[in-house]
Amino acid sequence: MSSFPKVIFVFVLSLAASLPSAAQSPLSNVLQSPSAPGTSSSPNDPFGRTTPQSTVLGFLHAAQSGDYSIAAQYLQMNAARRQSEGEQLARKLDFVLNQSHAFTGNPAGWSTQPEGTPQEGVPLGHQKLGTMSAGDVEADLEVVRVSDPSAGKIWLISSDTLTKIPELYDQVEARQVEHKLPAVLVKHQVAGVPLWQWLALLLALPVAAGIGWLVLVLLEVPMRWWARRRGHVDIANWRSVSGPAWLLAGTLVHQFFVRYLGIALLPRHYYFQVTSIALIIGATWIVWRVVQWSLRRVRNRALARGHAGTGSLMLLGERMLKAIIFLAGVLAVLGSLGFDMSTALAGLGIGGLAIGFGAQQTIANLFGGVSVLGDEVFRVGDVCKFGDRSGVVEDIGLRSTRIRTEERTLLAIPNGTVATINLENLTRRDKIIFKTNLGLRPESKADHVRFVLAEIRRLLYSHPKVETKTVRVRLIDIAGSSLTMEVLSYILTRDFNEFAAVREDLLLRMMDIMEDSGGGLALPSQTLYLSRDSGVEKEKADNAVKKIAELRDGKQLPFPDFHDEDISSLKGSIEYPPPESALRKPPGESGKAK
Repeated sequence: MSSFPKVIFVFVLSLAASLPSAAQSPLSNVLQSPSAPGTSSSPNDPFGRTTPQSTVLGFLHAAQSGDYSIAAQYLQMNAARRQSEGEQLARKLDFVLNQSHAFTGNPAGWSTQPEGTPQEGVPLGHQKLGTMSAGDVEADLEVVRVSDPSAGKIWLISSDTLTKIPELYDQVEARQVEHKLPAVLVKHQVAGVPLWQWLALLLALPVAAGIGWLVLVLLEVPMRWWARRRGHVDIANWRSVSGPAWLLAGTLVHQFFVRYLGIALLPRHYYFQVTSIALIIGATWIVWRVVQWSLRRVRNRALARGHAGTGSLMLLGERMLKAIIFLAGVLAVLGSLGFDMSTALAGLGIGGLAIGFGAQQTIANLFGGVSVLGDEVFRVGDVCKFGDRSGVVEDIGLRSTRIRTEERTLLAIPNGTVATINLENLTRRDKIIFKTNLGLRPESKADHVRFVLAEIRRLLYSHPKVETKTVRVRLIDIAGSSLTMEVLSYILTRDFNEFAAVREDLLLRMMDIMEDSGGGLALPSQTLYLSRDSGVEKEKADNAVKKIAELRDGKQLPFPDFHDEDISSLKGSIEYPPPESALRKPPGESGKAK
């Protein structure tokens, strides 16, 4: 189970633990308990009749506690009528409202504004909150805003609604199923709900779970058929959402049963608040999983096509979308509990601006990471040089990029810095440059130098790992303590270890050329010649000069460079690795190198 479902699961458990207390007292931000008239959301009205919602819920709370004299204070009638028949009318109205088959209305949608919410076809100062019907009798549950001398502007259940209550009560009473149930299950109540309804709620749980499971099984059949039609059977993604889908389907089925149990309006209101949270959790969980496997599928396709930068960007996008989904789920849960989301969203906007000003660097890091990933400057696994530090990219996160350096330390560089510093991607190079300077003894003759230049060029043109088009071997300086030659070429490899091996091979072969020429490399310091110093080997030096003379006479002198045909014939003529290398296969197998 991922971290998101775990957090939500703990949240649901804590919410369920607080449900009994919620069923016994109203939400503090909706209304105050009518049993405590001394406290109210408005200092002018001791009964909290300041909004349409608080008026009806306050009436229900007073009636549920059995205090019908307080409940009568929410009815629009004069003092004399309230004294004579207020309690009886309040009892009948409470009875009708608590019958789910007789009243249709959603307490969560009732206006919480002191002026009410404008409704089409309803005059100002009036609010229609639902419909009551039984048999051929029907009436609207309507509240009106009136002026009270001691309480100011308050909302009361309208007198037009009250005129229909006795007749509705008689119709509903005649259809009561409780008359056919044992008295012990009807008379005893827990949190305002009779025992027989609690028993029905518990029995409906396994039934709802079974029906939900059956719905998922039936939905899986076309999913399998569709997967086979596409040429592969892969329903792992469907199975990954089966848990939250089961929660969603089972909750909906259970809600369907509860609508026909006739649970009192106030407990029914709290029940739908809790189960709507379960629905939000299930839907959020499904969206979370769908986004997860959808973006991972796109990421795998991008990686398969070699677009590693796009794959990394998909990983970053997945993390951001998950954070948005989780936040949306939390806001939906708060809205279901009755919190004013318009105020919350406005607060988030103002808070977002404050956070934006205070966390500019964090935002810069976030957009820097998106920029780097979008440009595909580097990807996870690349060897890169960031300024004066180099290493392998291990992870590209929301805030920073983590690098494993050559010292095997873990270096974290903020993405905002990564987007602005000089960055070298060593993995992306298609070849590696080979460059060195060779110094000959200053007493070497010009033809001797020509011989060394020609042989080193021949070496580079002949080597199978050297790019011939970029070979450059030139005498660049004759001043100082040596005759300096610059040697430059590109080695055809991306692997630095292989490059190091080729470089070593070329340097050793150049040493052989210097030795065969009869000369040697100039020392970085001045040399004091003693009588025992043989100096330049005369025989080898004469042979080198003789060979240059032969090339000159045959008009084959390779200066300023070899002829293109000679370069083509030389390419790959050197055996690499050398025949004496341990990497060569034993005789009798294959003459090719490993």
